[in-house]
Amino acid sequence: MALKVLSGVKLPIDRAESELLKTAEKSLKKKAAHFAIRKKSLDARDKHNLHYVYTIEFDDKPFQPKKEEIERLPKNKTPEKSVVVVGSGPAGLFCALRLLDRGIKPVVVERGPCVEERAKKIDAFVATKVLDENGNIQFGEGGAGTFSDGKLNTQTHGGYNAAVLETFVDYGAPKEILWLNKPHLGTDNLRRIVRNMREDIIARGGEVRFDTLLVDWTQKAGRISSVKTMSLRTGKEEEIETSTVVFAIGHSARDTFEKLHEKGIKISQKEFSVGLRIEHLQADISRAQYGDSYAKLPPADYKLVAHGSERASFTFCMCPGGIVVPATSERGGVVVNGMSNYARDEVNANAALIAQVKREDFDSDHPLAGIAYQRRLERNAFLAGGGDYAAPVQLVGDFLQDRESRRFGEILPSYSAGTAFADMRAVLPPAIVTALKEGLTIMDGRMKGFARYDAVLSGVESRTSSPVRIERGEDMQSVTLQGLYPCGEGAGYAGGITSAAADGMKVADAIFQSFMQNG
Repeated sequence: MALKVLSGVKLPIDRAESELLKTAEKSLKKKAAHFAIRKKSLDARDKHNLHYVYTIEFDDKPFQPKKEEIERLPKNKTPEKSVVVVGSGPAGLFCALRLLDRGIKPVVVERGPCVEERAKKIDAFVATKVLDENGNIQFGEGGAGTFSDGKLNTQTHGGYNAAVLETFVDYGAPKEILWLNKPHLGTDNLRRIVRNMREDIIARGGEVRFDTLLVDWTQKAGRISSVKTMSLRTGKEEEIETSTVVFAIGHSARDTFEKLHEKGIKISQKEFSVGLRIEHLQADISRAQYGDSYAKLPPADYKLVAHGSERASFTFCMCPGGIVVPATSERGGVVVNGMSNYARDEVNANAALIAQVKREDFDSDHPLAGIAYQRRLERNAFLAGGGDYAAPVQLVGDFLQDRESRRFGEILPSYSAGTAFADMRAVLPPAIVTALKEGLTIMDGRMKGFARYDAVLSGVESRTSSPVRIERGEDMQSVTLQGLYPCGEGAGYAGGITSAAADGMKVADAIFQSFMQNG
C-alpha cells in the first residue's frame, strides 16, 4: 500500500513539530504506525507571518524503506591490479566507498595528513605563519570542504544526491539533512564523519595512504599502467601497477594540473570567479532576513546576485555564524575562505563576494592561464597584507570611496592569521573592483544594510572553483588516456560537497561497468 503524503503543511515557528503527527493522524482518522518528515523549509517572505512548510509521509501500518540493491562485481571479474583513487575529498571518499559497495577494493592516495593531524597543522600555521604546502585548508583528508560550512545544497539534481545525504547519515551526520531545504554539516561534524569513512574503508579491505604525493604515471598502448607516489614523510618512492586511476585531486592541485599538461592529457581553461570575503554581524543579517522574530530562528543565510554593467557579481559559500580562515596552499600567497561549526554560533556572518572572471581576462590561451591569474591575485594579497600571511582588509564604505581604512567600526574581522588595512585596488584587477562596487550597491537595495560602511572586506577569495577542466568522455574517462578518470570539483565536474560526492559515485559506477564489460 502506498504511503500517504501531505505537502504544504504549515507550522508557525514557535510551534512544536509534534503537531505534525497530529495532522497526520487527523488525516488517517487513526493512530499512525509510521510517520516521517520528507521536506522542511522556512517561508520568510512575510516577516509578520514566519512559518515552516513541511512535506510529511505517514501510514497506519509500519513501513520499512528498502535499501538500494547495489550490484557487486563477480569474483571472476575482480581486477588483478589495484584501483587507485588520488585524493580524499568528497569525490575521492565517496568514490572509494562506492567501489567497495561494488566489490572493488581501492587504494586511496592523499598528499595531506589525516583530518586529526590536518587540524593541528592549520592551527600551527595560524600561530607560526609557517605554511605546510601539503597539510592546510586545501589539502588533507576530507578536502577543502571539511574546513568550511559544510553546505549540502546543490544546483544539480538526480538520484545520486539522495544517496550522498543518506551516506553522510550512515557515517554520523544529523538525520535532519535528509529533509531540510538547506542542509549543512559544519566543520565539527565533517571532521568526525570523514574519519568514520576512512575507518570503514580500511575495515572493508581498502587502503588509505596519507602524506603520499602522486608524482608521475606511466601508460602502455593508450592506457594508464602505473602510478608513482612519494611518501612526504620518508621521501621513499613507490610504483603501483594499475589500469584504473581516479583523479579526485581538488581545485588547488596546481602541480598535478601542470603534470597533466606536461604529459599531454587534454585539459582546458574553465571560467571561475574571484573577489573578497564580506563580514557582517550575524544578528543584523538575521534581523534583515526575518525581522524582529529572528532570535527564535536559526542564524539566517542569504544569496544575492547583481548584474552590473560589464559582469555579474554574486555571493557564494555564505557562512552564518562563522569565521574567515586562511586558505592558501602556496607560500607567498594569501587566500581567504569561510568556515562554520554546525551550531553557527560565532558573532559574524561571512560570505564570498565575487565577480566573474572571463577568458579574455587571462594573459593567454594556455590551459593553465587561470592558475597564473589566481596566483597573481594571491601574491598581491600577500604583499598588501604585509608579507606575513595577514589578510588585507578594507571597510565597505572606504572600498566604495577608493580610500584606505584606518579603524574598524562595530564589525571586527574574524580572520585568525592577522589583518592589515589595504586598498583593494592593489589586490584585484580594475574590472573586478568595478563589478564588486556595482554589486554592493545593488545588493544593498535588496537586503538593507549589506553595504553598511563598517562591514569588513578581506582578500583574496580566489579558490571558488577549479580554473581547469580535465576533459572526459561519456564513459567518464579522460579523452586522452584510458583508465584515467577525472572526478569531482578539481576536474571541473562539480561545485560543492554534494555534487563532488555524487560525481565520485558516478565515476565508481563507470569503473564497475568497465570491469563488467571488459573483465
